[in-house]
Amino acid sequence: MRGLGSQDGASRGRQPFIKTWLLLANMADVDQGSALPSETTSPALDSLNNDTVSNGTDSINATVTKFVSTPEGTALAYGSLVFMALLPIFFGALRSVSCSKSKVAAENDYGFQSRNSSDMPETITSRDAARFPIIASCTLFGLYLFFKVFSQEYINLLLSMYFFVLGILALSHTMSPLMNRIFPANIHIKQYQLLFTQDSGENKEEIVNYEFDTKDLVCLCISTVVGVWYILKKHWIANNLFGLAFALNGVELLHLNNVSTGCILLGGLFVYDVFWVFGTNVMVTVAKSFEAPIKLVFPQDLLERGLGASNFAMLGLGDIVIPGIFIALLLRFDVSLKKNTRTYFYTSFLAYIFGLGLTIFVMHTFKHAQPALLYLVPACIGFPVFVALIKGELTEMFRYEETSPEAELAQKEEAEMEKKEN
Repeated sequence: MRGLGSQDGASRGRQPFIKTWLLLANMADVDQGSALPSETTSPALDSLNNDTVSNGTDSINATVTKFVSTPEGTALAYGSLVFMALLPIFFGALRSVSCSKSKVAAENDYGFQSRNSSDMPETITSRDAARFPIIASCTLFGLYLFFKVFSQEYINLLLSMYFFVLGILALSHTMSPLMNRIFPANIHIKQYQLLFTQDSGENKEEIVNYEFDTKDLVCLCISTVVGVWYILKKHWIANNLFGLAFALNGVELLHLNNVSTGCILLGGLFVYDVFWVFGTNVMVTVAKSFEAPIKLVFPQDLLERGLGASNFAMLGLGDIVIPGIFIALLLRFDVSLKKNTRTYFYTSFLAYIFGLGLTIFVMHTFKHAQPALLYLVPACIGFPVFVALIKGELTEMFRYEETSPEAELAQKEEAEMEKKEN
């Protein structure tokens, strides 16, 4: 994926984090069965349920004695997961509109306003979309081989430290708009800048250029407390706080450049999801060994055991972020129409609810985990396309394209060159 904004080190430095996180998030979507497992799932998923107890507080008891959740507990767990999945999609899509507008701010020496890397979106092109399922498959299978050869403790230790840092940054960025509203106006706001460069003179290059203020420091402190809580306890609430922050940041900052690219990405991951869930045992092997906040979990025994509950229903973040970035694209398309309507956004949003609900229904009917993208992809693509066909805007939808700042800068430089020549 290509970074947006100026060609500075800050933007380049953030790209590996976003790409790596999206790979792991989508991998977790498959590893966890791409479904919301219950007490009626297959033996393979029973092992997944026991493994997810590592994010709880009573793994020994949960492993020895399998808890049979009540209908009320199951309904609460599934309803909570659906609600939590909708939050980052809705608010992430709204924030993606502001993020898209901000990338064309005032120019600096590089052509664009110098902004923190966390504020700049990543553009997913059709080439990126086509390659992503292959890269994700290689990542998944690589982890499978790693767990077969080495102890899972090593990779989980590295992942814990990686997500500790990344989770703090993601949660801090998520809290920032709220902090701007509630921060007392009478407190003096100090500005800070973290700058790392290499070489000097004409060869001087920025590696990190991060600007922040007092409010950002408060967000960072709160996020650090959550991070320490997660590292020490692996509590499901801390896991969900990080998971929601990751999902919201993903929907906000990962931008598809057009609808065709979105169809390629969702279509490729549709095949990827179905293959790794139904075609091999790689998913089960990695899922039993993988520990990271890349899924949302909610206990089905919350009513009986309170916050110490340990029998979790779960939903991988890939089932949220992948459809979410497509829904966010449709919202930006709605804005581009300048009709003061959000037809395609609400259509795709309702389609997501329908697809996720259908996933849960089929899973309970057949007593087997279902790859959620099997139902989400046709719904999220089919519903808006059908509405566009009815409204006669199908061609306009597929012609809509967002240009990256690099492309805009290149076009502007080309236009300036032509003016000079003339």
